[in-house]
Amino acid sequence: MKMKKYIASSMTAAMKKVQADLGDDAIIANSRVVYSKGFLGMFKKKSFEVVAGVERIEPKKTIIPSKMIQQPMFIESEPTEEQTEEIKKELADLKIMMQSMQRQSVSVQYPDILSAIIERLEQQEISSELITQIGDELFAVIKNSKNDLSQKELELIAKKHFIELLKDFPFGGISYHKKYINVLGPTGVGKTTTIAKMAARAVLQDKKKIGFITTDTYRIAAIEQLKTYANLLQAQVEIVYSREDYEKALIKFDQLDLVFIDTAGRNYKEAKYIKDLQQLIDVEKNVENFLVLSMTAKECDMATIIEQFLAFPVKKLIFTKTDETNTIGSMINLMVKYKKGLAYYTNGQEVPEDIEEASVTNVIELLFQGDKR
Repeated sequence: MKMKKYIASSMTAAMKKVQADLGDDAIIANSRVVYSKGFLGMFKKKSFEVVAGVERIEPKKTIIPSKMIQQPMFIESEPTEEQTEEIKKELADLKIMMQSMQRQSVSVQYPDILSAIIERLEQQEISSELITQIGDELFAVIKNSKNDLSQKELELIAKKHFIELLKDFPFGGISYHKKYINVLGPTGVGKTTTIAKMAARAVLQDKKKIGFITTDTYRIAAIEQLKTYANLLQAQVEIVYSREDYEKALIKFDQLDLVFIDTAGRNYKEAKYIKDLQQLIDVEKNVENFLVLSMTAKECDMATIIEQFLAFPVKKLIFTKTDETNTIGSMINLMVKYKKGLAYYTNGQEVPEDIEEASVTNVIELLFQGDKR
């Protein structure tokens, strides 16, 4: 195997060079961060180096004037934690890009009558595996049908397939079987607003006596926001800094029907924050746990968050900001992949209005509405 070195400003750019030069069969042998020498040793420019090769394929020769080549200065020590995380992110982005470039539209595999449904599911970013399952089922129905099926009839069959796919997952909001409602999630997903919406429903619709515990001592604004909602609902807020504070708050709220726990929004792609959370609160004892994710995030990033929380007894997800995107396929992809149910999805900032308790049927309708939402 003949190996070749590529240097670019990002891992994605480097891999584009590899693919253009060596094709889709290229094998990555090594990758690292390198720095080019700067003026008087300063202003060093970070680049990414990829060493790749391909068996039995002669790479295209590219002539680069010597004066345009910058001599890289290789890192002799191990990459820093920050550099490692950056490389991981670049590789995750690259994986999505390569899959997109290599995969033809699934719709070309099926007759024209199915193209509208297949294309709608592709537009909604349903995974190719699920689309193929549905396409095969619809194709079989067409072959075995004595009569021509209308577009509406085929769409109905597709919806029934999704209902069958999701029927065994738990759907619906707070069960009221457990006293403590622990709401987890990374920063920026709208977790505190979502808690307020859930709490308002519990008070206004179900007449529950509630309280709030917050562990988000990193952001003053988050505490003040929660206090504002608590005042409107005539509920008390306890701020927790330690496990001892948490235990005291539980005793203080002993007579309440329901206690909402607003955990700190952190970058939970880092395992250390997960460990901190496990040490601070009890996620097992009489607790119903929900994980909040934003529909505006990339699916691979949401998957990373779910994987970090697999040690937690989370049975249902909550997806926010559905009003800020026209695609909800990742919602279904992640539910199927991780066998998680769905409690709510939110569609605006108004409290308590902009939240929907999830069911199989309303999620499927949301999927097929597409741009009409």
